[in-house]
Amino acid sequence: MLSSINRRTLVAGIAAFATFAAVIGFGTTALAQGKPVKQITLDYATYNPVGLVLKEKGFLEEELAADGISVRWVQTLGSNKALEFLNAGSIDFGSTYAAAALVGRINGNPIKSVYVYTRPTGVALLKPAGSTLASAAELKGKRVAVTRGTDPHIFLIRALAKHGLNEKDIQSVLLQHGDGRLALARGDVDAWAGLDPLTAAAEIENGAQIFVDDPELSTWGFLNVREAFAQEHPELVKRVLAAYERARLYSLEHPDEVATALVALARLPENIIARQLQREDLSQSRIGAAQRTFVLEAGQSLQAAGVVDAKVDIVSVVDELIDTRFTNDGN
Repeated sequence: MLSSINRRTLVAGIAAFATFAAVIGFGTTALAQGKPVKQITLDYATYNPVGLVLKEKGFLEEELAADGISVRWVQTLGSNKALEFLNAGSIDFGSTYAAAALVGRINGNPIKSVYVYTRPTGVALLKPAGSTLASAAELKGKRVAVTRGTDPHIFLIRALAKHGLNEKDIQSVLLQHGDGRLALARGDVDAWAGLDPLTAAAEIENGAQIFVDDPELSTWGFLNVREAFAQEHPELVKRVLAAYERARLYSLEHPDEVATALVALARLPENIIARQLQREDLSQSRIGAAQRTFVLEAGQSLQAAGVVDAKVDIVSVVDELIDTRFTNDGN
């Protein structure tokens, strides 16, 4: 047991250390946040052009170098994989499409959506060359390739719901995005719920055709952070987003470099990447009313279709998911 003198000495020592930490820049808040961060892990993906430019240009590495924080990059092949990695704690920041982020949160994935990196319109339903399919209503009983837990999957569900159908009315063939495209090209499925750049590749190289492309269902690209990381290191989240914003603005000014980076990663011809980029809107970066409305309506549509439990409070989950405090104005 400590003596009263030793206890006083200990208390005084803690106070002195806290003061010293504040003076040299750590502050008592940083002390409460736990161990210093030595490495931040982010994903990169063909469906996130801004994140790819951030990786290629090294803006984040430049920002964090003086603090001795390294940056690790992990490729993700779809929103479902990004969500898996976030949930497992193997990445700190992961890029998904918006509705997939909501479903992840509904399913207990502790993430926060903090930034918009694109609004893609290449999420669509495709049919093989020669198919007579004309609407989602004609998919009843058909085989449809889809990657569960991604926005193309949610797009499919919502497109079916517009015609009074649900997943039970079709034969879902669960494949990763690339395998879905191949299945469509081989004629193994009647339709595929795809996303760019694979949508563009299927059109140009395989003669596939988009037969459902609904502006009402156009999604957003969300950058998500692990909730625990955001709570423990809010200032680092802001710095990551500042680097992302720098990359977004750079991408708008240097579209040729964006195309070059995507060609290298996707290993697809320039004309395919050019079509993808025609369908990418990089003009917005903050999650605001439009993005919130989309996520809310997507959740309500999934609930109405029976995909999400009726007991789930969609509004509350959207509030838990979207976090705007890391942008400059917090709006």
